[in-house]
Amino acid sequence: MRNIVLLDGKTMGTFDFSILSELGNFKYYDFTTEEEVVDRIKEANVIITNKVVLNENNLKEAKNLEIICEMATGYNNIDIEYARNNSIAVTNVAGYSTNTVVQHTFAVLLSLYNKIAYYDDYVKSGRYIDSNIFTHLDKPLNDISGKTFGIIGLGEIGKKVARIAEAFGAKVIYYSTSGKNSTDEFERVNFEELLNRSDIISIHAPLNERTLGLINYEAMKKMKKSVVLINMGRGPIVVEEDLAKAIDEDLISGAALDVFEKEPINKGNMLLKVKNKEKLILTPHIAWASIESRTRLFNEMVENIKAFYKGDMRNRIV
Repeated sequence: MRNIVLLDGKTMGTFDFSILSELGNFKYYDFTTEEEVVDRIKEANVIITNKVVLNENNLKEAKNLEIICEMATGYNNIDIEYARNNSIAVTNVAGYSTNTVVQHTFAVLLSLYNKIAYYDDYVKSGRYIDSNIFTHLDKPLNDISGKTFGIIGLGEIGKKVARIAEAFGAKVIYYSTSGKNSTDEFERVNFEELLNRSDIISIHAPLNERTLGLINYEAMKKMKKSVVLINMGRGPIVVEEDLAKAIDEDLISGAALDVFEKEPINKGNMLLKVKNKEKLILTPHIAWASIESRTRLFNEMVENIKAFYKGDMRNRIV
């Protein structure tokens, strides 16, 4: 019977992994440290992971290893070259979280535009009881309709965000970080123009040499003071220290991040120290993680294992 080991099941939250016991001798771990990897994978035929680093130093000890299943889309935590050279299959799952990330993008945008946290607290704190009028307008609200919605990275997520933005009545423009994505559906602009024109900037690009530090202090100085910046791509695309500075200097109106330069964030992260906290929404890399999304991810990963042992390598990376 094949040995299957899941190294970081906690990244899936509360979840039923029992079907994996039908596929082999299944061993589950909530979390695996760097020091624990070798001991836990040395007998494995199948390794399942989300973020545990698998490199030559630990993989060389897994003499029976046949397949690594990345329980995510990105697989930069896996030494692909070593796997290829040693005939180890690697699979991932793409597209499972598109709808979920799009939904989270608009959740944080609407929260910022409609000042949800402030007005919710206004009522629950009892201050509304003492009002002499039926409404309260201390924090201005904004419409998405009529705004210019700039998107950085027009992949599947970016396109869906663009279509929903149009449904709200926004004018969509986009900047392709790779230069490869092009469509007549929306107006393509260069980076400078996107910064200058956009009322909302939403990032849905991968991290690479073209996007690392793309949104820095100089870029934010070129944005409208009324702009809202959203990052649902990768943390290092936005220079966090620069963003904290821009918010406290009122260079931009607000920002929402679901991804960070380091995850979990450090205690000294400047974003935790901004004076204007109501301008900033921070969520702990959860945009991908609806129940439905995690279920799609898990089911596809299981199918990858089944397909491998049937000889069908449709999701194989190497």
